Amino acid sequence: MWRKFKRLFIIKTKFEAFLITYALATGAVARGQDYLTQYPGSGGKLLFLACTGAVFMAGAKMIEAIDLHKVYSNDY
Repeated sequence: MWRKFKRLFIIKTKFEAFLITYALATGAVARGQDYLTQYPGSGGKLLFLACTGAVFMAGAKMIEAIDLHKVYSNDY
């Protein structure tokens, strides 16, 4: 039973990584829009870019980790 529960928190495929990246991006854009209204001008735009840029870096790291896990593991 615990193995099934633990499986919910393990990302094994690129499709799962893309879904998580999409969810993170949706939240980052919502937060960025709030920043644009709170901080008009270039400050809000920089914060918006920081939010979305962090999602791109996290998504790239997740996909890279999946590829590395396939190379160094026999259970794929």
